[in-house]
Amino acid sequence: MASSLIFLLFLIFTLSFSSPTLISAKSNATIIESTCKTTNNYKFCVSALKSDPRSPTADTKGLAAIMIGVGMTNATSTATYIAGNLTSAANDVVLKKVLQDCSEKYALAVDSLRQTIQDLDSEAYDYASMHVLAAEDYPNVCRNIFRRAKGLSYPVEIRRREQSLRRICGVVSGILDRLVE
Repeated sequence: MASSLIFLLFLIFTLSFSSPTLISAKSNATIIESTCKTTNNYKFCVSALKSDPRSPTADTKGLAAIMIGVGMTNATSTATYIAGNLTSAANDVVLKKVLQDCSEKYALAVDSLRQTIQDLDSEAYDYASMHVLAAEDYPNVCRNIFRRAKGLSYPVEIRRREQSLRRICGVVSGILDRLVE
């Protein structure tokens, strides 16, 4: 009888400390899923957020900040990628100019996303949405620069990176819409 009582007390003690963690992890998974349902790319949103170690403790605003960071990383790496191709375009003045302009557009996308973080911190969600839309549009400007340059085609790798940034910004916009509700 005494051993049963000790076991029961041990079980109650163990559950009282482990249960909040289980509930918290489950409720956060629910927050990620319900947040991502408001976006235009549920699967990508869930995948991106669950892969970030900060997500388990984040609220909706924190999840928005995480996705904005993903966008900043994408835009920064794209600007760096494009700038890295400038040396191979040294003999082609037009291509070099187009690459410089595109690299600058992606740098501006990073700036817009950085401003989005500041807007998010101050809960200026309308401005945050505006800055995300700007960040999403800068790659379009890059594509148009290529389109206007005679004899140049839009590189597949830059197109892939543009689509990725658009997808990220679309998810951020959906999360910001949820914050306004």
